[in-house]
Amino acid sequence: MPDQGTEAPDHMVVLAMQGDHRAQSDLWRAHRPWLAAVLLSHKPRELDIEDLMQDVAVKFVSKLHTLRDAESFRPWLRRIAINIAREAARSFKGRGNHSIEEDVYVQDRFKAPSEARQTLDEAASLLEHAKTLPVEFREPLLLRCVRGLSSTQIAELLDLPRTTVETRLSRARKMLREEWLGRTGEPTPDEHTQTCSPGTQGT
Repeated sequence: MPDQGTEAPDHMVVLAMQGDHRAQSDLWRAHRPWLAAVLLSHKPRELDIEDLMQDVAVKFVSKLHTLRDAESFRPWLRRIAINIAREAARSFKGRGNHSIEEDVYVQDRFKAPSEARQTLDEAASLLEHAKTLPVEFREPLLLRCVRGLSSTQIAELLDLPRTTVETRLSRARKMLREEWLGRTGEPTPDEHTQTCSPGTQGT
């Protein structure tokens, strides 16, 4: 099974391209987590990520047979997600907001309710600011923070040198720290930013 959706065995992709429903299902389950992070990077905050994910799934199934070669699968799938998010942004007419908890993957069952609420609020605030960063910083940061991908995995996914990814992650974290300090007068909560540090995940 592919790790975090960043590696897809060529034979599985070929089977999926040929119409094998089980291979298609396995590929979708493996790649869905990082696709959610890509959509989160590019969609307007008002749009529901699950609606967009369904659109990606439909395009995935209906267009998979047009893929030229198995090695192009990940870039092809990422491009679909980006195009759908951008198209949705262009046609967005204001369907209402959704709760920030929908976008924040933070849970801590061992804290008191009030403390857990504060943790969630801090994480939500950091995430909201992360989504305002330029896309070249936003996407690797969310792939790191939300999906927990390593620098190597992100580099493969975005087709960038690993050093470039690490530089962008460092710059994105610096932007978050500066924004948080300017707004609150306090250092960024370590429990959130350390998760996104280039040095905290496997390579």
